[in-house]
Amino acid sequence: MAETGFRSFTTTVDKTNHVLNNIEQQYGMSKEHRNISYAALRAVIHTLRDRLTVEEAAELGAQLPMLIRGIYYEGWVPTRAPVKMDREEFLARVQREFNFRADGGIELLVQRVLQALRDHITEGEWEDVKSSVPRDLASVFP
Repeated sequence: MAETGFRSFTTTVDKTNHVLNNIEQQYGMSKEHRNISYAALRAVIHTLRDRLTVEEAAELGAQLPMLIRGIYYEGWVPTRAPVKMDREEFLARVQREFNFRADGGIELLVQRVLQALRDHITEGEWEDVKSSVPRDLASVFP
């Protein structure tokens, strides 16, 4: 547990570490690779955020842990959303933003990051997000 001296901050740091740990465990990485799991999280949530409508992006963002929500909204320009992307374009953009080699491929990376976030998102919101993207892209979602 990371002690920040402020309960809300401590809780969000713990939740963020849990998500990053989950990504690392799925890849068999140690915490020494935290920069890689963070880069994966950031690349996937930014690409997803930009693919969604402004309303859907905000609804998803509202369910994320506070610290991850800050990462999610970093650099967002709502007037440019949504960016239309099919499955291949989505995966290519994640790869460009990730800047590391993804063991097992970029689709597996996206699935692992989304699975790590899944515990923080209600079933209804998850289904809304999936229905907001093209069917070929929704097939990537766990």
